[in-house]
Amino acid sequence: MSGGRALVVGLGVAGEAAARRLAERGWAVTVVEDRPGDGSRARAAVLAARGVATLERPSPAALAAVVGHVDLVVPSPGVPLTHPAIAAALEAGVDVWSEFELAARWSSIPLVAITGTNGKTTVTTLVERMLTATGLRTVAAGNNDLPLVDAIAGEAGLDLVVVEASSFRLELTRSFRPRVTWLNLAPDHLDVHATPADYERAKARIWACQGPDDVAVANVEDPVVMAAAGEVRARLVTFGLEHGDWRVGDGRLLMPDGEALLAVDDLWRRLPHDLGNALAAAAVACAAGASLEAVRQTLRAFRGLPHRVSLVAEHDGVRFYDDSKATDPHAAAAAVAGFPSVVLIAGGRNKGLDLSALASAGDRVRAVVAMGEAAEEVEAAFAGGVPVARASTMDEAVAAARAAATAGDVVLLSPGCASYDWYSSYAERGDDFARAVADSIGVRS
Repeated sequence: MSGGRALVVGLGVAGEAAARRLAERGWAVTVVEDRPGDGSRARAAVLAARGVATLERPSPAALAAVVGHVDLVVPSPGVPLTHPAIAAALEAGVDVWSEFELAARWSSIPLVAITGTNGKTTVTTLVERMLTATGLRTVAAGNNDLPLVDAIAGEAGLDLVVVEASSFRLELTRSFRPRVTWLNLAPDHLDVHATPADYERAKARIWACQGPDDVAVANVEDPVVMAAAGEVRARLVTFGLEHGDWRVGDGRLLMPDGEALLAVDDLWRRLPHDLGNALAAAAVACAAGASLEAVRQTLRAFRGLPHRVSLVAEHDGVRFYDDSKATDPHAAAAAVAGFPSVVLIAGGRNKGLDLSALASAGDRVRAVVAMGEAAEEVEAAFAGGVPVARASTMDEAVAAARAAATAGDVVLLSPGCASYDWYSSYAERGDDFARAVADSIGVRS
């Protein structure tokens, strides 16, 4: 596939990669950037040297003129289908593909794809490490700093690619066929997807092109996922904390044959979601060719990723955990469920989700500190249940949580919301929480 005229919408990391790789293959490429900044302008300068034009904040008429003369539109991740360029292209019958679809059409390298509302980065990391420890040449790409179209450019040196797949990239795929997949689901990103059903359909496209020789890994205890799994043509492998091919029993992670993979106590982290992630990663990696010894070594060595229920301090019998990566209420509730007594710090910018799910593990929550744009919604979620304080800064949130906590409690930053009201990223939010905790208890980091 080469030649033609393409429009790329959005000039983030993935958009720049798509535009650059299209230009290398002989396409005449134009990029539209609605919110230009220093980063996008630096990327535009690199593209300009390759003959790619960038239009900043084009007028509706200028945008319509561009769309009317292209053969392909490639939206960057997170650009909704309602964007004028995408809507016009779809109405006119112009092909609209994601970066993943480009990669699928350009390469036949085997793919292992991992998607889910929560846990996909952790599972992707584990699978990539398990396969590397086996001796396979692989990289993790997709929803990170390495776009898939860049990863496949070096395919001559790779045995396979582990792909972290967001719903945004999956939604516009047609021939993307990973050999092994993993999926979990909870409502998310309703600021981009019109309805929960649209989000579920986008995620489920990870299975759309699989055949009988492929493997689909699914959480048997997730009814939404199992309903979608009824449509898969691949061989279905399940996991769960109590049931499934891969499961927990007698303090061990068990394999499909009933043999022990390793003891739960061999893991550095043993919260319920840690066990689920370990089972999912083991199932995916083994289906992709990892050795059992590599899987065991990786799980024993893994200490978790930053900002995912990470212990930052302990003081006067109270432990402080940073779970800033929990940007939806389902993830926050899962984190709360891992502790018997929690003072929860929650809030931020809601992504169009029902925050009442924050209270689903409410019997473990002793008190709540609500912050950010969604503070009122957080307070409403716990109305009549537990005491809720309001905070207008992270320092205030930590101070209020410390005041509410007693020995044996966990102070948990698990916002259930995006960070963009106060911070540029969940990582910045988590770092500020750790700083505020250190300041509050008199520890210099």
